Amino acid sequence: MFKIGCHLSTEGGYLSMGKRILSVGGNTFQFFTKNPKGGKVNKPADTEDVAALRKLIEENGIFMPLAHAPYTYNPCSADEGVRQYSRDSMRGELEFLESLPGSMYNFHPGCHVKQGVPVGVDYISAMLCEVLWNGMKTKVLLETMAGKGTEMGRSFEELAMIIDKVPAPLSDNLGVCLDTCHVNDAGYNLSDLDKLLEEFDRTVGLDRLCAIHLNDSMNERGSHKDRHAKIGEGTIGIDNISKIINHPKLAALPFYLETPNDLDGYAREISLLKELRRV
Repeated sequence: MFKIGCHLSTEGGYLSMGKRILSVGGNTFQFFTKNPKGGKVNKPADTEDVAALRKLIEENGIFMPLAHAPYTYNPCSADEGVRQYSRDSMRGELEFLESLPGSMYNFHPGCHVKQGVPVGVDYISAMLCEVLWNGMKTKVLLETMAGKGTEMGRSFEELAMIIDKVPAPLSDNLGVCLDTCHVNDAGYNLSDLDKLLEEFDRTVGLDRLCAIHLNDSMNERGSHKDRHAKIGEGTIGIDNISKIINHPKLAALPFYLETPNDLDGYAREISLLKELRRV
């Protein structure tokens, strides 16, 4: 099954998101757990709305969604208050996601704000040790980043360092979401996909790769700028996008379109990707 979807607004509720993804030809979706600039969690757990989404998922073969943390979280900030806010908010959101068992939760590792990578690794891994618990039903994903400023996660090595500092069995709940725009802007060569995946496997492990943010990029490789482009309209290009969705080591993963678009635009992109899909 080709697991393909897009980012959706939570406006209208959870059942509405499920209906909208079906209307554009998708079978999974991503949503923000709260306003990306902060605020309260969108919905409390165990509402009729969430239960109705679970029923729709079961009846229509929708792959469980990917929840995305707000951009305001910075678990490796120099400010303890910011770190605590990130930690407390993430724990609350993970508890909420128990009402959608099998879903995933993606977050940006944050910026070490000139404290250095080792300090950033220590702060992020310490937070994960506090928000994860044995028996949880949600996989928590660190996202690959473009490397703007002091962003953590600009390299596979940095992600591996964070994961390696979380002891088992808590680390069993961790994975990675690979953003194609971000890895391009970080300097990785998507034109040599086999080499890129070999490096990922050697440093992080392909068993940790759980999801793909499928975005083109406005920037040249290695720019460290992180500006998404619609599929086929950027420097990554439609040929490389086709190779990504058809690669035997990636084809079974869920793919999420993130570049802002309206529903008709997402429907066109999903239709195009289905035409390109050969496996």
